[in-house]
Amino acid sequence: MDTHAHENRESDGASSLGITGRRFGVLFAVGFLGIIALAATTPSQLETLPEAPDVPTAILVAAALVQSSILLAIAVLVGLYTAPRLGLRSHLLERVSAGTPIGSRLRAELPIAAGLGAAAGVAIVLAEAVFAPAAPAGAGGSDATVGAVLASVPVRFLYGGLTEELLLRWGVMSLVAFGLWRTVGRGTDAPSARLMATAVVVAAVVFGIGHLPAAASLYGGLSADVVAWIVAGNAIGGLAFGWLFWQRSLEAAMIGHVFAHVVFVALSLVIVVV
Repeated sequence: MDTHAHENRESDGASSLGITGRRFGVLFAVGFLGIIALAATTPSQLETLPEAPDVPTAILVAAALVQSSILLAIAVLVGLYTAPRLGLRSHLLERVSAGTPIGSRLRAELPIAAGLGAAAGVAIVLAEAVFAPAAPAGAGGSDATVGAVLASVPVRFLYGGLTEELLLRWGVMSLVAFGLWRTVGRGTDAPSARLMATAVVVAAVVFGIGHLPAAASLYGGLSADVVAWIVAGNAIGGLAFGWLFWQRSLEAAMIGHVFAHVVFVALSLVIVVV
């Protein structure tokens, strides 16, 4: 682990141990912003389906809100128990728990988080150009407009950047690392670098798998090459965000994720305009 990342983690993490309503509430509120953004797009997504469900849109939106909120709550609770014990940190959580400053820490992490996130976005775009299977004619945004691209920004930044990081890094990655530490690494004072790297990879793969339903809609099904590309392509970002969470903070992973989407949005706007 980087010396910079490890610095002061023991004392900061100790003040963030335990599950309280305040600690849960602040992280859940951050993730819920993304859920609201996602739910707001549900009606327009339903319009693109060839066969609309015979269920009122309001009920489907409510169901999406409830389901997503339950998953988020589980991830937040899991991370509250496991992440501090692993030395993984959240500046926001430390602010709530011990009053430690957050602005200076975010400013210090912004360059590496933004740079790595943008680099991951570029890497995904380049990999897509080389390895992605061709989508069926008429699929994948051939009718995209500047307005449609800009309308996707709240979901990309809030759900992708905030909610997905709470689900995949704070929840899944922390759980995997903690489970490995308590089994494979039992008896050690802290999880090894190899163990943490394994958790980063597992969470990245799960992140890729989570994009398969959308891919099935885009490609009209899931062939072996589609599955391989979607999992591997999204795992590129997952590895970068997982490293940022491990070596820096949850907020660094969120910033990295947002800047990957900055690349995607910028490229989409160029394609639409040109």
